[in-house]
Amino acid sequence: MAIRQLSTGDDPVLRKRAAEVNTFGERLAMLIDDLFDTLEAENGVGLAAPQVGISRRIIVVKIGEDRFELVNPILEKAEGRFVAVEGCLSLPGLYGEVERAARVLVRGRDRTGKETTVEGDELLARALQHEIDHLDGILFTDKALRFLEPEEPSGGR
Repeated sequence: MAIRQLSTGDDPVLRKRAAEVNTFGERLAMLIDDLFDTLEAENGVGLAAPQVGISRRIIVVKIGEDRFELVNPILEKAEGRFVAVEGCLSLPGLYGEVERAARVLVRGRDRTGKETTVEGDELLARALQHEIDHLDGILFTDKALRFLEPEEPSGGR
């Protein structure tokens, strides 16, 4: 597989609504594997296809040993609220406090086209919402309650 170059800053692909995926096959599976390879190389938690310049509705999330891939994800249920610090691989060095749902249920498809659901709370819920936002051209900076200064805890990672 391959490590892809990240789209960063004001790259227009980060502000576009990504297109739905209609074809499932080897090319999609290779792209998902590349997303995981890139995510791991960057020590991230989640990655959306637009972050590597591909305007398609695909996200991957890795927390510990748990790996999640979702094609055409839809946020079905969101409950509770909590605020935590977020960063983004496409906006290196920038961190902010963002309010998100505490628990979510997301429906989508896997690389073969099989319907799948992911239910998560805390970090998984936050990562799923963050990555789905990328598919709609929304960055965490659009939702940040405030930005952290580099000397603040969690601000200088």
